[in-house]
Amino acid sequence: MEAGSRLGVIFPGQGSQIVGMGAGVAASSPAARELFERSAKVVGYDLLALCRDGPEERLRETRYSQPAIFVTNCALAVAANVVPVVSAGHSFGEYCSLVLAGSLEFEDALELVNARGIAMQHAAEIAAGSMAAILGLEGKKIEAAVAQARSEGAGRVSLANFNSPTQIVISGDLAAVRRAGELCLEAGAKRVVPLNVSGAWHSELMQPAVPHFAPYVERARVSMPRFPVISNVDAQAYRNVAHIKENLIKSLTEEVLWHATAMKLLAVEGGVDLIVEFGASPVLGPMLKRLEGVPETASVSDSAGVTRLQARLGAALQPR
Repeated sequence: MEAGSRLGVIFPGQGSQIVGMGAGVAASSPAARELFERSAKVVGYDLLALCRDGPEERLRETRYSQPAIFVTNCALAVAANVVPVVSAGHSFGEYCSLVLAGSLEFEDALELVNARGIAMQHAAEIAAGSMAAILGLEGKKIEAAVAQARSEGAGRVSLANFNSPTQIVISGDLAAVRRAGELCLEAGAKRVVPLNVSGAWHSELMQPAVPHFAPYVERARVSMPRFPVISNVDAQAYRNVAHIKENLIKSLTEEVLWHATAMKLLAVEGGVDLIVEFGASPVLGPMLKRLEGVPETASVSDSAGVTRLQARLGAALQPR
Protein backbone atom coordinates (compact mmCIF):
# COMPACT_ATOMS: atom_id res chain seq x y z
CA MET A 1 0.00 0.00 0.00
CA GLU A 2 1.53 3.29 -1.10
CA ALA A 3 1.24 6.76 0.31
CA GLY A 4 -1.44 8.73 -1.48
CA SER A 5 -3.88 5.82 -1.49
CA ARG A 6 -7.55 6.71 -1.40
CA LEU A 7 -8.80 5.87 2.08
CA GLY A 8 -12.28 5.15 3.35
CA VAL A 9 -12.61 5.50 7.14
CA ILE A 10 -15.29 3.82 9.26
CA PHE A 11 -16.12 4.03 12.97
CA PRO A 12 -18.00 1.50 15.15
CA GLY A 13 -20.67 2.40 17.68
CA GLN A 14 -22.16 0.75 20.76
CA GLY A 15 -20.78 -2.66 21.66
CA SER A 16 -17.22 -1.90 20.57
CA GLN A 17 -16.17 -0.78 24.06
CA ILE A 18 -13.61 -2.72 26.11
CA VAL A 19 -11.86 -1.90 29.37
CA GLY A 20 -8.46 -0.40 28.57
CA MET A 21 -9.49 1.19 25.30
CA GLY A 22 -7.73 4.39 24.32
CA ALA A 23 -5.15 4.15 27.12
CA GLY A 24 -2.27 3.04 24.92
CA VAL A 25 -2.80 5.58 22.16
CA ALA A 26 -3.25 8.35 24.75
CA ALA A 27 0.12 7.39 26.23
CA SER A 28 1.92 7.28 22.88
CA SER A 29 0.27 10.13 20.96
CA PRO A 30 0.19 13.75 22.23
CA ALA A 31 -2.71 14.51 19.85
CA ALA A 32 -4.78 11.61 21.21
CA ARG A 33 -3.96 12.50 24.82
CA GLU A 34 -5.08 16.07 24.19
CA LEU A 35 -8.51 14.85 23.03
CA PHE A 36 -9.00 12.93 26.27
CA GLU A 37 -7.93 15.98 28.28
CA ARG A 38 -10.38 18.18 26.40
CA SER A 39 -13.15 15.61 26.82
CA ALA A 40 -13.06 15.78 30.62
CA LYS A 41 -14.07 19.45 30.45
CA VAL A 42 -17.14 18.55 28.36
CA VAL A 43 -18.47 15.50 30.20
CA GLY A 44 -17.38 16.52 33.70
CA TYR A 45 -15.42 13.39 34.63
CA ASP A 46 -12.12 11.71 33.79
CA LEU A 47 -13.08 9.87 30.64
CA LEU A 48 -9.59 8.44 30.09
CA ALA A 49 -9.63 6.88 33.57
CA LEU A 50 -13.01 5.30 32.81
CA CYS A 51 -11.75 3.92 29.48
CA ARG A 52 -8.52 2.67 31.04
CA ASP A 53 -9.85 1.20 34.30
CA GLY A 54 -13.57 0.61 33.81
CA PRO A 55 -15.35 -1.02 35.51
CA GLU A 56 -16.87 -2.90 32.59
CA GLU A 57 -20.40 -2.55 34.00
CA ARG A 58 -20.13 1.23 33.90
CA LEU A 59 -18.64 1.23 30.41
CA ARG A 60 -21.68 -0.73 29.23
CA GLU A 61 -24.07 1.98 30.44
CA THR A 62 -25.16 4.00 27.43
CA ARG A 63 -24.56 7.38 29.06
CA TYR A 64 -20.91 6.43 29.54
CA SER A 65 -20.24 4.04 26.66
CA GLN A 66 -21.22 6.50 23.93
CA PRO A 67 -18.78 9.29 24.97
CA ALA A 68 -16.07 6.71 25.73
CA ILE A 69 -16.36 5.05 22.32
CA PHE A 70 -16.61 8.37 20.50
CA VAL A 71 -13.44 9.81 22.08
CA THR A 72 -11.48 6.57 21.66
CA ASN A 73 -12.44 6.35 17.98
CA CYS A 74 -11.46 9.97 17.39
CA ALA A 75 -8.21 9.60 19.34
CA LEU A 76 -7.12 6.68 17.17
CA ALA A 77 -7.95 8.55 13.96
CA VAL A 78 -6.19 11.73 15.12
CA ALA A 79 -3.10 9.76 16.15
CA ALA A 80 -2.95 8.12 12.71
CA ASN A 81 -3.29 11.53 10.99
CA VAL A 82 -5.03 10.14 7.91
CA VAL A 83 -6.84 12.05 5.18
CA PRO A 84 -9.76 10.00 3.83
CA VAL A 85 -11.88 10.57 0.73
CA VAL A 86 -15.07 9.22 2.36
CA SER A 87 -16.23 8.16 5.82
CA ALA A 88 -19.15 6.54 7.64
CA GLY A 89 -19.96 5.35 11.14
CA HIS A 90 -22.31 2.80 12.65
CA SER A 91 -25.00 4.56 14.70
CA PHE A 92 -23.34 7.34 16.74
CA GLY A 93 -19.98 6.32 15.25
CA GLU A 94 -21.08 8.73 12.52
CA TYR A 95 -20.24 11.65 14.82
CA CYS A 96 -16.57 10.63 14.52
CA SER A 97 -16.88 10.87 10.73
CA LEU A 98 -18.40 14.35 11.02
CA VAL A 99 -15.52 15.50 13.24
CA LEU A 100 -12.90 14.04 10.90
CA ALA A 101 -14.59 15.83 7.98
CA GLY A 102 -14.69 19.17 9.80
CA SER A 103 -18.49 19.25 9.96
CA LEU A 104 -18.48 19.33 13.78
CA GLU A 105 -15.82 20.58 16.17
CA PHE A 106 -14.66 17.89 18.60
CA GLU A 107 -16.17 19.50 21.71
CA ASP A 108 -19.47 20.21 19.97
CA ALA A 109 -19.73 16.61 18.78
CA LEU A 110 -18.87 15.26 22.22
CA GLU A 111 -21.54 17.45 23.79
CA LEU A 112 -24.06 15.95 21.37
CA VAL A 113 -22.89 12.39 22.00
CA ASN A 114 -22.98 12.93 25.76
CA ALA A 115 -26.51 14.37 25.60
CA ARG A 116 -27.56 11.53 23.29
CA GLY A 117 -26.33 8.86 25.71
CA ILE A 118 -28.08 10.49 28.67
CA ALA A 119 -31.35 10.88 26.72
CA MET A 120 -31.28 7.26 25.54
CA GLN A 121 -30.53 6.01 29.06
CA HIS A 122 -33.55 8.00 30.23
CA ALA A 123 -35.76 6.41 27.57
CA ALA A 124 -34.50 2.93 28.47
CA GLU A 125 -35.46 3.50 32.10
CA ILE A 126 -39.01 4.44 31.03
CA ALA A 127 -39.54 1.25 29.00
CA ALA A 128 -37.38 -1.84 29.43
CA GLY A 129 -36.41 -3.25 26.07
CA SER A 130 -33.97 -5.59 24.39
CA MET A 131 -32.35 -6.40 21.07
CA ALA A 132 -31.48 -9.61 19.25
CA ALA A 133 -29.40 -10.43 16.18
CA ILE A 134 -31.11 -12.66 13.62
CA LEU A 135 -28.56 -14.68 11.66
CA GLY A 136 -29.12 -16.39 8.33
CA LEU A 137 -32.65 -15.23 7.52
CA GLU A 138 -33.63 -12.82 4.74
CA GLY A 139 -35.02 -9.43 5.65
CA LYS A 140 -38.53 -9.99 4.30
CA LYS A 141 -39.02 -13.05 6.51
CA ILE A 142 -37.75 -11.12 9.54
CA GLU A 143 -40.17 -8.31 8.73
CA ALA A 144 -42.98 -10.87 8.58
CA ALA A 145 -41.98 -12.35 11.94
CA VAL A 146 -41.86 -8.88 13.49
CA ALA A 147 -45.29 -8.03 12.07
CA GLN A 148 -46.76 -11.28 13.41
CA ALA A 149 -45.30 -10.71 16.89
CA ARG A 150 -46.86 -7.25 16.96
CA SER A 151 -50.23 -8.54 15.69
CA GLU A 152 -50.26 -11.20 18.42
CA GLY A 153 -50.00 -8.45 21.01
CA ALA A 154 -46.48 -9.32 22.16
CA GLY A 155 -45.56 -5.64 22.13
CA ARG A 156 -43.50 -3.21 20.09
CA VAL A 157 -40.69 -4.61 17.94
CA SER A 158 -39.01 -3.54 14.70
CA LEU A 159 -35.86 -3.95 12.63
CA ALA A 160 -33.05 -1.89 14.17
CA ASN A 161 -29.80 -2.65 12.34
CA PHE A 162 -29.49 -4.00 8.81
CA ASN A 163 -25.83 -4.93 9.19
CA SER A 164 -25.69 -7.38 6.30
CA PRO A 165 -28.08 -9.63 4.36
CA THR A 166 -27.29 -12.40 6.87
CA GLN A 167 -27.21 -10.31 10.07
CA ILE A 168 -30.20 -8.16 11.00
CA VAL A 169 -30.92 -6.87 14.50
CA ILE A 170 -34.41 -6.44 15.93
CA SER A 171 -35.29 -4.17 18.84
CA GLY A 172 -38.28 -3.51 21.09
CA ASP A 173 -40.16 -4.67 24.17
CA LEU A 174 -38.66 -7.70 25.91
CA ALA A 175 -41.57 -10.05 25.20
CA ALA A 176 -41.95 -8.86 21.61
CA VAL A 177 -38.26 -9.36 20.77
CA ARG A 178 -38.41 -12.83 22.33
CA ARG A 179 -41.54 -13.79 20.34
CA ALA A 180 -40.21 -12.36 17.08
CA GLY A 181 -37.01 -14.35 17.63
CA GLU A 182 -39.01 -17.56 18.06
CA LEU A 183 -40.90 -16.86 14.85
CA CYS A 184 -37.62 -16.19 13.02
CA LEU A 185 -36.27 -19.57 14.12
CA GLU A 186 -39.48 -21.22 12.90
CA ALA A 187 -38.98 -19.42 9.56
CA GLY A 188 -35.48 -20.85 9.17
CA ALA A 189 -33.06 -18.50 10.94
CA LYS A 190 -29.76 -20.17 11.78
CA ARG A 191 -29.48 -18.44 15.15
CA VAL A 192 -31.11 -15.75 17.27
CA VAL A 193 -28.57 -14.05 19.53
CA PRO A 194 -29.85 -11.82 22.36
CA LEU A 195 -27.62 -8.73 22.66
CA ASN A 196 -26.15 -7.56 25.96
CA VAL A 197 -27.67 -4.08 25.88
CA SER A 198 -29.59 -1.98 28.38
CA GLY A 199 -32.25 -0.66 26.02
CA ALA A 200 -34.13 -1.05 22.75
CA TRP A 201 -31.90 1.18 20.63
CA HIS A 202 -33.10 2.38 17.22
CA SER A 203 -36.74 1.61 17.93
CA GLU A 204 -39.88 3.50 18.88
CA LEU A 205 -39.03 2.84 22.55
CA MET A 206 -36.41 5.57 22.15
CA GLN A 207 -39.05 8.18 21.27
CA PRO A 208 -38.91 9.70 24.81
CA ALA A 209 -35.25 10.54 24.14
CA VAL A 210 -36.08 12.76 21.16
CA PRO A 211 -37.40 15.85 23.01
CA HIS A 212 -34.44 15.70 25.38
CA PHE A 213 -31.87 15.40 22.59
CA ALA A 214 -33.31 17.41 19.69
CA PRO A 215 -32.65 20.87 21.21
CA TYR A 216 -28.93 20.08 21.40
CA VAL A 217 -28.86 19.23 17.70
CA GLU A 218 -30.97 22.22 16.70
CA ARG A 219 -28.55 24.71 18.28
CA ALA A 220 -25.35 22.85 17.31
CA ARG A 221 -22.80 24.51 15.03
CA VAL A 222 -22.69 22.32 11.94
CA SER A 223 -21.05 22.85 8.55
CA MET A 224 -20.84 20.75 5.42
CA PRO A 225 -18.19 17.97 5.51
CA ARG A 226 -14.96 18.47 3.55
CA PHE A 227 -15.43 15.01 2.02
CA PRO A 228 -18.51 12.76 1.71
CA VAL A 229 -19.93 11.40 4.97
CA ILE A 230 -22.51 8.68 4.40
CA SER A 231 -25.47 8.77 6.78
CA ASN A 232 -26.47 5.42 8.26
CA VAL A 233 -30.10 6.61 8.51
CA ASP A 234 -30.71 6.81 4.74
CA ALA A 235 -27.39 5.56 3.30
CA GLN A 236 -26.86 8.84 1.43
CA ALA A 237 -24.02 11.34 1.49
CA TYR A 238 -25.05 14.42 3.42
CA ARG A 239 -26.45 17.13 1.11
CA ASN A 240 -26.74 20.10 3.47
CA VAL A 241 -26.69 21.08 7.15
CA ALA A 242 -30.46 20.55 7.54
CA HIS A 243 -30.02 16.98 6.28
CA ILE A 244 -27.30 16.36 8.87
CA LYS A 245 -29.35 17.69 11.79
CA GLU A 246 -32.49 15.85 10.70
CA ASN A 247 -30.73 12.50 10.50
CA LEU A 248 -28.86 12.93 13.78
CA ILE A 249 -32.23 13.20 15.50
CA LYS A 250 -33.81 10.40 13.44
CA SER A 251 -30.96 8.06 14.36
CA LEU A 252 -32.39 7.65 17.87
CA THR A 253 -35.46 5.79 16.67
CA GLU A 254 -34.78 4.67 13.09
CA GLU A 255 -32.99 1.65 11.71
CA VAL A 256 -29.24 1.68 11.06
CA LEU A 257 -28.87 0.91 7.36
CA TRP A 258 -25.28 -0.20 7.68
CA HIS A 259 -25.18 -2.59 4.72
CA ALA A 260 -26.53 0.06 2.32
CA THR A 261 -24.20 2.64 3.88
CA ALA A 262 -21.19 0.39 3.29
CA MET A 263 -22.21 -0.18 -0.33
CA LYS A 264 -22.55 3.58 -0.84
CA LEU A 265 -19.12 4.14 0.70
CA LEU A 266 -17.58 1.60 -1.67
CA ALA A 267 -19.23 3.32 -4.63
CA VAL A 268 -17.79 6.78 -3.88
CA GLU A 269 -16.57 8.57 -7.01
CA GLY A 270 -12.99 7.53 -7.73
CA GLY A 271 -13.25 4.48 -5.45
CA VAL A 272 -11.19 3.58 -2.40
CA ASP A 273 -8.00 1.53 -2.11
CA LEU A 274 -8.10 0.85 1.63
CA ILE A 275 -10.83 0.96 4.28
CA VAL A 276 -9.67 1.64 7.83
CA GLU A 277 -11.80 1.02 10.92
CA PHE A 278 -10.80 3.10 13.94
CA GLY A 279 -12.23 1.61 17.13
CA ALA A 280 -11.35 -0.38 20.24
CA SER A 281 -12.78 -3.59 18.69
CA PRO A 282 -12.89 -4.63 15.02
CA VAL A 283 -16.65 -4.74 14.39
CA LEU A 284 -17.36 -3.32 10.94
CA GLY A 285 -14.26 -4.46 9.04
CA PRO A 286 -15.09 -8.18 9.34
CA MET A 287 -18.59 -7.51 7.97
CA LEU A 288 -17.18 -5.52 5.06
CA LYS A 289 -14.85 -8.35 4.07
CA ARG A 290 -17.87 -10.48 3.18
CA LEU A 291 -19.00 -8.02 0.50
CA GLU A 292 -18.06 -8.50 -3.14
CA GLY A 293 -15.46 -6.11 -4.54
CA VAL A 294 -14.22 -4.84 -1.17
CA PRO A 295 -10.67 -3.44 -1.21
CA GLU A 296 -8.13 -4.06 1.51
CA THR A 297 -9.33 -3.39 5.05
CA ALA A 298 -7.43 -2.57 8.23
CA SER A 299 -8.53 -2.32 11.87
CA VAL A 300 -6.78 0.19 14.12
CA SER A 301 -7.64 -0.44 17.76
CA ASP A 302 -4.52 0.68 19.63
CA SER A 303 -1.17 2.43 19.28
CA ALA A 304 0.37 -0.65 17.64
CA GLY A 305 -2.38 -0.49 15.04
CA VAL A 306 -1.57 3.16 14.37
CA THR A 307 2.06 2.21 13.79
CA ARG A 308 1.12 -0.64 11.44
CA LEU A 309 -1.15 1.65 9.43
CA GLN A 310 1.56 4.25 9.05
CA ALA A 311 4.00 1.61 7.84
CA ARG A 312 1.39 0.44 5.37
CA LEU A 313 0.78 3.93 4.04
CA GLY A 314 4.42 4.92 3.85
CA ALA A 315 6.14 8.01 5.15
CA ALA A 316 3.82 10.66 3.73
CA LEU A 317 1.65 10.78 6.86
CA GLN A 318 3.30 10.75 10.26
CA PRO A 319 1.63 9.71 13.53
CA ARG A 320 0.65 12.58 15.82
